[in-house]
Amino acid sequence: MITRSKKPDAASYLLRDAQDDVVERMDFMRLTPRRALIVGDWTGLLPSVLKDRGAQVDCFPIGVFEEEHPIEGAPYDLIIHLLGLATVNDLPGALIHSRNALSEDGLMIASFPGAGSLPRLRQAMLAADGEKPAARIHPMVDSGSGAGLAKRAGFTKQVVDSHTLSVRFSSLERLISDLRDQGMNNALMNSAPHICREGFARAKDAFQTLAEPDGKVSETFEMVTITGWK
Repeated sequence: MITRSKKPDAASYLLRDAQDDVVERMDFMRLTPRRALIVGDWTGLLPSVLKDRGAQVDCFPIGVFEEEHPIEGAPYDLIIHLLGLATVNDLPGALIHSRNALSEDGLMIASFPGAGSLPRLRQAMLAADGEKPAARIHPMVDSGSGAGLAKRAGFTKQVVDSHTLSVRFSSLERLISDLRDQGMNNALMNSAPHICREGFARAKDAFQTLAEPDGKVSETFEMVTITGWK
């Protein structure tokens, strides 16, 4: 997956929301990790925060770090996933690998868009396909299933919660562009049949019918956070 997040005007509101949430949790728990892994922060904010607290930090962007591959040993006492777990093919496996990479009593925090996300985009994709709908949005988990997955992965204690983020868009193209900027390309499943020109025109029209008086459409992201202790 290629993200355009390094361009000066790249959208980053999902990442900023996840960063703020994680920092608030770390402050509340007074975390002082020795070695941390951060996946998905291209801004350097969280690595800077943790380095100021004396931590050694390994940081990788979405699409470079393989969430579904094991990590040798158990080198980390803190692992933070930002956004990327929303679109992995094997979320249970990714959670297991994260748990196994933690030292004793280590902590994982994962924040990503959940099942209540992108209802307007889903409607637009249904309009694109007409009478033969395809699975175009990557399956996403809600808070309840997230807790179950964390427990199955072997975390001894799990806390899963969510909050809603509303973002307004001038067009369907802008929504899709913003998802790409933030490394969320796979929110639109690559395995689905290609949308023809006429289908995309139907999707654009359906999206705009949801617009408010000023012409913008309010889209919803349900940000789910899984906190798990080894």
